[in-house]
Amino acid sequence: MKLFLKLLRDIKQSIGQMLALVLVIAVGAFFYAGLVTYSDSLSAYTEVYFKEHRLSDLNVYYSQISKDDVARLNKVEGIKKLEGRYNFDAEQAFENSKASLKIHSIPEQNGINTPAMIEGSIPSKKGEIMLDSHYAEEHGYRVGDQISLRANEKDITLTISGLGENVEYAKKNEIQDHKNYGTGYIAEETISAIADHFYYNEIMIEVQEGYDTAELGKSIELQSKELPYLDQVSKERTFNYSQIHQTIHNNKLMSKVIPLVLFVIEAIILFLVMSRVIDSQRNQVGIMKALGVKNRSIMLHYMGYPVLVSIIGSIIGCAIAAAVFVPMVTVSNARAYSLPDITFSLSLFSIFPPIIFSSAFGIAACYLSGRALLKEHAAQAMRPKPPKKMKRLLVERIPGLWSRIPYSYKLILRNLFLNKQKALASSIGVVISTVLLITAFGTQSALLKVANQVEEVYTYDLRVDYKAGESLASVQLPSGIKQSYALSTLPVEFVNHNERESATLVVTEKENSLIHFFDERDNRIALEDHGLLVPKSYADKHHISVGDMINIKFTAPELNHKAVDMKVLNISNQYSNPSFYSTPDYMESFGVDYRPTSLFIQANNSADLISIRSFFEQDQQVDVIADKSDLKKSAQYILQQNSFVFIMFIISAVTLSFGAIYTISSINIYERNRELATLKVLGYQKNKINRLIFFENIILTTFAVIVALPISGYVYAVIVKALSSAHQQIPDQLNMVNMLISIMLAFLLTILSNMLLRGKVTRIHMIESLKSVE
Repeated sequence: MKLFLKLLRDIKQSIGQMLALVLVIAVGAFFYAGLVTYSDSLSAYTEVYFKEHRLSDLNVYYSQISKDDVARLNKVEGIKKLEGRYNFDAEQAFENSKASLKIHSIPEQNGINTPAMIEGSIPSKKGEIMLDSHYAEEHGYRVGDQISLRANEKDITLTISGLGENVEYAKKNEIQDHKNYGTGYIAEETISAIADHFYYNEIMIEVQEGYDTAELGKSIELQSKELPYLDQVSKERTFNYSQIHQTIHNNKLMSKVIPLVLFVIEAIILFLVMSRVIDSQRNQVGIMKALGVKNRSIMLHYMGYPVLVSIIGSIIGCAIAAAVFVPMVTVSNARAYSLPDITFSLSLFSIFPPIIFSSAFGIAACYLSGRALLKEHAAQAMRPKPPKKMKRLLVERIPGLWSRIPYSYKLILRNLFLNKQKALASSIGVVISTVLLITAFGTQSALLKVANQVEEVYTYDLRVDYKAGESLASVQLPSGIKQSYALSTLPVEFVNHNERESATLVVTEKENSLIHFFDERDNRIALEDHGLLVPKSYADKHHISVGDMINIKFTAPELNHKAVDMKVLNISNQYSNPSFYSTPDYMESFGVDYRPTSLFIQANNSADLISIRSFFEQDQQVDVIADKSDLKKSAQYILQQNSFVFIMFIISAVTLSFGAIYTISSINIYERNRELATLKVLGYQKNKINRLIFFENIILTTFAVIVALPISGYVYAVIVKALSSAHQQIPDQLNMVNMLISIMLAFLLTILSNMLLRGKVTRIHMIESLKSVE
């Protein structure tokens, strides 16, 4: 009990030090609890959501197909369930804008891609529509309202029977734009009112468990020879499924890497602090031994300090995560996906890893620091350590220099070189803090670079995507176009020995000046007819170099799953949506037909752009139109979705840095109480003593910053590599401006710590400190 009271007294005497340590541990706990909660909740929810609402494994498209044809295809081996439906594009006009809607018929016995109803009911009769709830909210629609649309050159009016979300549109588009893009579902009775007659143009397939989807796709295509077959898309190739799984993958990486980095830094700081605390209380250990306290009890007494700090810090960190991180993540997720009723709640078990990790390092520090001390006799432990023999400094050997140095600076130099180990330990804490600051600012800068590259790469005024199966050969372009280039996007697999990585291959003319490519040093590079541009993200993961031959397999059924070996022309920096790039001539050299599906257009001027857009909006073959504003929205969306985590990372880095610098500076003052009291007795003014400590800390910070610069580059590269994947590239070059900001902040935190510790120097009791040995 007495040892516990001593522990409380020690805490009271150095409350600032304890609070700094609590903050350090709270930061690690905050990030661990928040990121793990987000990653695990999103992964678990989507797995259940996709399974419960039976997301289709394969979608096959036709120009039109009858119910009898659907029934015949249902007999193909490998199909568990098959449903036909009719889908079409509609447009809704408002006062100053237009919105596009993708509308599907819903089968009578719907068992695939079933909707999650928010309000109302599924459409069951002619003239009813179920509208997606986010689009309805944006435009103020409610159940029972009527909605006027234009589709197939017809004006139609439908009554909203219900509001809901569908599993196939958990992710609608890149920026999850609910205002200009919506989805809807109509009863089969409404098909005849929109189309010329009743027919389907798509079938949804649920594949039998254990059956290969690609093989089933080949069988479907073979059985569709006499039908107006257009295309097929597997679940993995859909925008919705691929985007959400890529996000889950990236979040899992972040939830492991960032907390691990923070825990390691936190552990080093805790280790340094506890080692110095025990060493500074050497005489108290001797007194406890003299009073008959067992070595085991003394050791447990000191171990109680890091355990108590770990418990308090972890509870505070998890509480802040529950109050701040989880609500912010909930808002961010709602902006990114349409996942009805998803909730993020902090698990009580998430508090234990930070406690265990922090306590383990604190206990280890106490054991390693205290075992040698506890082996000493009580009388020996109560005596101060014999003074170290001081050799002449290098500065002293320079004739005439030492005598010109002011006495205060002589004290600083002698103290630093006399206590090299303590100075080094103090520097390590500042080194770690500086490295963390540089890494934090570097990741934020990388995020900005990712967002900005979107507009640097694409310089078109309009991107026009055509519907599946449509040919661009007969497309008539309007006047006012300065330049236009065609391209096609093909689903492929990158095959490397036994590894397979899904990817996209974009084929466009080498003269296409509306897409810019950059090499690893951000220099412009060009497409050529004798090779392939490979994204750096794939090159890094699979160790691909310029001049290598890589195997690319086309997964689109119309290309018969052809596999070819292609030469790597260059490695391209692609931070967002990395793709392989090639030219039509290079594709034709492998016998691959070039069938463009999109157009990049640059207008002569803004007036022409309006008329050009109007022309394509009236073209029934056009599926999606995007412009520069969409690129800007995409860049802003990237920032909005990721800035919260990185801003919190920067705040946490500052907190950790302050905690480390303040704690180590506080221990330095405690260890030098007798020395500082002697200076007071000799008539040194308070300001002079503070100046001594200030300059000493500045020298240590300067040394730490010099050491931290090369280390920070390595640490940043390791973190970037850990967070990167084939589908995500993060810039791996540190910005000089960010490094300067981090260095200035490290010095600022040192100055702030000195200012806060001035009172500690003032409170040093001269007689008590000088006679403490006696």
